[in-house]
Amino acid sequence: MILFETTLQPTLAALKPAASAIETWSFDDAATRRAAEARFAAAGITARCRSAYKPLVCAFREEIATEGLIAAEITYPVHPAAAPRRFLLESYPLSALYPETAFTFTAAPASEEIPAYQLRLTYQDGRSLGASVLAPNRQHKDYSGGMVLSPCGWMVQEGRGAALETDYEALFHSAMTAIEGHDWGQEPCFEELNIAVTHPAGDEDLGYGDEVLSLAEALHEDFYFSLLECFQRRLGKPAGARDLRPGQIVPEIRQGEMPSVRVALRPLEAVSVSDHLQDLETAGRALSQVQIARELSAIPGDELTARAVSGRSVTAHHHKGRGRSLIISAGQHANETSAPIGCLRAAQVLAKRGAEFVISPLENPDGYALHQRLIADNPRHMHHAARYTALGDDLEYRHEEPFFEKGIRISAEAACPSLLHVNCHGYPAHEWTRPLSGYIPRGFEMWTVPKGFFLILRHLPGWGAAARALMERVTLALNDVPGLRAYNERQIALFNIHAGETGFEILNGFPVLIGEDLRHSIPLTLITEYPDETVMGDALRAGHAAQRATVLAAHEALQALDEALFPPLS
Repeated sequence: MILFETTLQPTLAALKPAASAIETWSFDDAATRRAAEARFAAAGITARCRSAYKPLVCAFREEIATEGLIAAEITYPVHPAAAPRRFLLESYPLSALYPETAFTFTAAPASEEIPAYQLRLTYQDGRSLGASVLAPNRQHKDYSGGMVLSPCGWMVQEGRGAALETDYEALFHSAMTAIEGHDWGQEPCFEELNIAVTHPAGDEDLGYGDEVLSLAEALHEDFYFSLLECFQRRLGKPAGARDLRPGQIVPEIRQGEMPSVRVALRPLEAVSVSDHLQDLETAGRALSQVQIARELSAIPGDELTARAVSGRSVTAHHHKGRGRSLIISAGQHANETSAPIGCLRAAQVLAKRGAEFVISPLENPDGYALHQRLIADNPRHMHHAARYTALGDDLEYRHEEPFFEKGIRISAEAACPSLLHVNCHGYPAHEWTRPLSGYIPRGFEMWTVPKGFFLILRHLPGWGAAARALMERVTLALNDVPGLRAYNERQIALFNIHAGETGFEILNGFPVLIGEDLRHSIPLTLITEYPDETVMGDALRAGHAAQRATVLAAHEALQALDEALFPPLS
């Protein structure tokens, strides 16, 4: 059932300037903007077509002479309608792209004027040049109901600037308006809400780590999270509610000649199964569903099962053995691909050692199936639409029947009472943005740029001393993973330049967060966070090696915990 459909003319192709010289800012890739400049020149118009998305980074890549540039002093704008470091964050990862240049960033006084970066550039030959880089933004109400400051299209002609509605913005807002206006009833509101978009912009690799300029990925993120916010409001849920169950929201953004969007309702896809195989130890891409099942079946133990919303099986194995037991899980958020691999690798080692544990390597098979579908078109995108279950909720936040996927945790805790649950996760390996909704992802501000491998340890009341002792041992052991601490140091240094301090305690070289939390029934819950969303090849291999090492270190640390650290029995 199609709810809305439209095709637009590309912004720059349709533009008919009234002046002989213009400047534009649009959501287009560099190739599209250069082609537009050539067309304008052929018509006798002098044009400079710039990027509305990350304009400072694009200015360095496209306009600013960087050969022989030894220092760049950048004063970034501060706007009262945005977070104080919002425009500093937009400069990420500039300092890593030009390692021979010494960058310094200073905040300008807050101003409601159109944001602009002021630059002082110093060259090896003694030249010192000033420059200004405009960053057009507009204030508007977003789909959470709040006011935000977002990048926008802009055009300057005859010395006067004005907003330019771009195809990118129009596709987003027209589709969102149509969805908002539909009569949805009560949750779940649909099985799959599909938003199929084509847009001409291609991804531009920045040549550093996993960083990429991707307007397609940013649009996926804006659609997905804006729709969550829309349904939270409609269904009377608080902002950020993870028990929201609208159904499966699926933005599918593809490159195409004409900007278009089609919003349609579809039945839940419940049968697809990926079946590619690879060596587990050296896996360089996300495992297939078939291989996850095969690797799990090779670990001896009693089988525990639950059912996902689609009917797909959720399976765990309880390996009986000696010592203090633990529960190992992965795949709660199905786009975090290093976790299932690392958990399975660790479980194989623990089984050989005779340990007692439960391994549940894929808690969210419906989300995982969607992720496999989405990466077929865009393998480097983070695809947060695959993060939650087919109902649209986070399985951990289910507190009443039917439990569906969460049933596997309930069964695991009943079969194998444990002091520790190692819950393996990941987060974006490159910058995460929502350019049409204030740029910084609301509710996920701490995840917007990578900051290395870090650990979160939640504990029940009275377990704080045991939690710290366990974290001390685990982080110390992780120093033995080749290259991991150096990797962390590089990412944290870049984070500090462009986003400020991490806000985390650094323990033995690893960012950690230890705190009391009542949401779990197990005394200690260790959550791993590796920047794995989008990575493949050696980068993914490093990720699942870190996950494996953490599970093994946590098991050893658990065995060594002094019972004197445990709270007294009530």
